[in-house]
Amino acid sequence: MPDVINGLFELLGAPFILVSIVRLRKDKAVRGVSWIHAMFFTAWGFWNLYYYPFLDQWFSFSGGIAIVTANSVWVGLLIYYSKRAI
Repeated sequence: MPDVINGLFELLGAPFILVSIVRLRKDKAVRGVSWIHAMFFTAWGFWNLYYYPFLDQWFSFSGGIAIVTANSVWVGLLIYYSKRAI
């Protein structure tokens, strides 16, 4: 059961990040957000994709795919729009 709950948290986190992606694409500017913390959590997400199968936590792994994908897109856009502003 903990795997299912964790997987749901990770799966539901992705749409929340999607809100930030949509907003960033609309604004085309980064204000008040550093890509460094987002990169940390994205790296952690990639670690989880490696780690969850060892724990036999397949729901968490599935949710992790969604959240690491969303985080990766967000970090990419943060870096892109930050460099554009320079």
